[in-house]
Amino acid sequence: MGRWSRFWRLEAHARRLLVAALVMLPLTRLALRVVGFRRWQSMLTRFVPHSSQPAPADAAARGAQTARMVRAAAREGLGRPNCLSRSLVLWWLLARQGFPAELRIGARKKEDALEAHAWVELAGKVLGENDDPHSQFAAFEQPVATAPRSLGSQQQ
Repeated sequence: MGRWSRFWRLEAHARRLLVAALVMLPLTRLALRVVGFRRWQSMLTRFVPHSSQPAPADAAARGAQTARMVRAAAREGLGRPNCLSRSLVLWWLLARQGFPAELRIGARKKEDALEAHAWVELAGKVLGENDDPHSQFAAFEQPVATAPRSLGSQQQ
């Protein structure tokens, strides 16, 4: 089965997620180099709706679907985005859907090198990773980015 036939067999929501990820991954990779993490993350946050609606009941399934579309876009799209680019795009796509996603970063020392890894958590569960990064990396205590709070929770 070809790429196009697989694409058209996806439900409409999944196709939109895949297209958004295909556009955002190379853009994010470039933006991280040009403007840096904090400024790019701040820019992305401006495009997240501030809704008072709670996350849908099927958050786990929708979160997993979003992670699959980002992985597919990373595999089939332009270039090879690193974990920070992939995670930032996944975090943004989840936040746009109203999910309280957290972008996490962890580090480890391997031989004489310091290695870092980024991932996304939704309701305490890691999304889009084959292995649990907590078993390999010491996560920073606080998330690097969280989904913007809804208007309803800001007023409380």
